[in-house]
Amino acid sequence: MTEIGMEARDLLAVLLELAEAAELEVRVLSAVAKVQDFSPTESAACRVGARIWVVLSPDDPVDHQAEILAGALSRFRSDFLEARFVAPAVRDFIERVDPSGR
Repeated sequence: MTEIGMEARDLLAVLLELAEAAELEVRVLSAVAKVQDFSPTESAACRVGARIWVVLSPDDPVDHQAEILAGALSRFRSDFLEARFVAPAVRDFIERVDPSGR
């Protein structure tokens, strides 16, 4: 259970729904991808042109994946978050991950 009183998998599911609605490109690596050369070894988010990519590594704990998604939403889609209802516990988690609210 996370600090906000939700199971980490439930929190990740909510954040994945928000990411989809916010038009983030989310990719979950397969176990095969992690053994290939030059594949990411940890979850991360970045801007590629006008698009935002979030790559989630299967080796990362679920709570770390949730932090990466929350950070990407806060950093790259703050206007989306301001205009949309987000459950208070989820909003608190996002703000804790990126308190600057970029």
